[in-house]
Amino acid sequence: MRTNFDQLLEAGCHFGHLKRKWNPAMAPYIYMERNGIHIIDLNKTAVKIDEAAEALKNIAKSGRKILFVATKKQGQDTVAAHAQEVQMPYITERWAGGMLTNFPTIRKAVKKMATIDKMMADGTFDNISKREKLQITRQREKLEKNLGSIVDLTRLPSALFVVDVMKEHIAVAEANRLGIPVFGIVDTNSDPSNIDYVIPANDDATKSIDLVLTAVCEAIREGLEERRVEKADEEAAQAQEETPAENEAAAPKERRQRVRKAAKPAEAEKVATAEVEEKAE
Repeated sequence: MRTNFDQLLEAGCHFGHLKRKWNPAMAPYIYMERNGIHIIDLNKTAVKIDEAAEALKNIAKSGRKILFVATKKQGQDTVAAHAQEVQMPYITERWAGGMLTNFPTIRKAVKKMATIDKMMADGTFDNISKREKLQITRQREKLEKNLGSIVDLTRLPSALFVVDVMKEHIAVAEANRLGIPVFGIVDTNSDPSNIDYVIPANDDATKSIDLVLTAVCEAIREGLEERRVEKADEEAAQAQEETPAENEAAAPKERRQRVRKAAKPAEAEKVATAEVEEKAE
């Protein structure tokens, strides 16, 4: 198990929302009600974290990208820190409508940042007016704030990890439309029906979010490491296969050299014999 009951309890993962705010679809994950607040079944949470972590590990091992989304204050810094550790793209400022369904346009905006950077580097920036410089600088800052964390996302992600699926319902809807699997921390007030890998837990507490992300990002790290080891083994095996082929190619050359060396004494012997015969005559 990547997490246990005590860790989840200590992080406050069991606290749901008020009973009057609950979503009936979350009933299977609710253990009880206390003081008008639903308590999440942490045994199920632990099992669901393991399921999600294993799936994310396989995605990372195959070399594909996972996009993390958390625009709520409690999860922004935590998600950014964990996503950076495993070198995955993330969105923590604002979900731009069409981020997935209109991905080519988003890529153009990201490339615009690169174009501005190039202008600054090659001196073009120095030849424009002060007003234009200010406009371009502001545009660059805005793009960096909203899209700077997905610069390396050159194609659609293979999975979406969402903190608070209710708040990020637009992101979830876009992923559902494109058939991208969604992993989500789902609280008692949310609808789990559109989430492929439900992790029932408190999505309002930083400690709760951090614990879940620590578990899944550790799995992603394992997947990346296994991928690295496999690639290294493949390269080593390929090198071994090429070495015998090179030796075989070199063998005929060596044989030719040996034949020439062997031929030289024979030629010398012929010359010596011819000289003796001439003298005898």
